[in-house]
Amino acid sequence: MNVRVVHPIEARSYRILRSRADTSALPYWSRAVAERVVHASADLGYLTDLVLDEAALEAAAGALAAGAPLVADAAMVAAGITARDALVRVADPRARDLAAELGTTRSAAAMRLAADEVGPGAVWVVGNAPTALEAVVDLAARTRPALVVGLPVGFVGAVESKARLRDAGIPAVSNVSEKGGSAVAAAAVNALLYGDPLEGENT
Repeated sequence: MNVRVVHPIEARSYRILRSRADTSALPYWSRAVAERVVHASADLGYLTDLVLDEAALEAAAGALAAGAPLVADAAMVAAGITARDALVRVADPRARDLAAELGTTRSAAAMRLAADEVGPGAVWVVGNAPTALEAVVDLAARTRPALVVGLPVGFVGAVESKARLRDAGIPAVSNVSEKGGSAVAAAAVNALLYGDPLEGENT
């Protein structure tokens, strides 16, 4: 876990969050992820919308601490992950060419390119494109992810791709509804990198 100084505004935000919703019954990593997603979105609805697995989160936090690679579907997702670089191939001309060849989206093709560059045990983060999440699920037998953060947003394919991720039995963070996005996907990863910003406080 990365050690960092928590800004007073961030600490105050978490205290407000905890004054509005009791998250104390959640296990450590589930609470860290749920609260950071709520912190990033100001949407308490995520507390009942997220689907979290404590054992998978703990294992992924350990993998990240040991240097597991990160793969993101969009530059906005990667930019939000503040402590680590992430591999993003959506702007790679090869993704454009592969998408045309396969008749898929550039986001999905980018995940296929990334799979050729990272070995098993990476953390895959999707906050933008449901088609990218579909590709990650398709590739999972080969890439064996440490975790897939599947939080794409949208009215087309988002709910279905997240349900497919859960049904596949891959270690994952997802949510049930259409909401999601780059900020919340990055927030979930940051939670695994930083843990509880108010650790040690009696809250």
